[in-house]
Amino acid sequence: MNTPPPSPSLLRHLLAMVYDALLVIALVFVVYALALGIQVALTDGKQEVLSPVVGRILFVVCTTGFYCAFWWRSGQTLGMQTWRIKLVSSDGGRLRVGQLLLRCAGAAVSFVFLGLGYLWKLVDRNGRYWHDYLSGTQLVLLPKSSRDSRKESDS
Repeated sequence: MNTPPPSPSLLRHLLAMVYDALLVIALVFVVYALALGIQVALTDGKQEVLSPVVGRILFVVCTTGFYCAFWWRSGQTLGMQTWRIKLVSSDGGRLRVGQLLLRCAGAAVSFVFLGLGYLWKLVDRNGRYWHDYLSGTQLVLLPKSSRDSRKESDS
């Protein structure tokens, strides 16, 4: 009988999310700067502020693109790699783009409802978030590598 891999704690996941948020903020700043530069060039300097609608669209595209690109490639963002967390498909197959987009949308909904979708993990018998169920994905805690074990024994 296979034992399912452990789910990372809410705290561990939140710490990975903070790490990723710093990267997303930097990405958003770069994309906003590029978009503003293009806009200023196209309007001969007549429009020096991005419209709020364009700003929101860029934010959503940057955030969704960041997470989906990393998850599609390896199932891990940089923050998740640091905290040994991996996103996997609940059916054991390869992550699909539809699952990733649903997860991003579901995570936004989980956050908007005062974080209840995230807090759900604390009462769920499987330790999953709302967006895990919506997207057919789950987070797993990866074991420490042998390299990490050697580092600990050296200290």
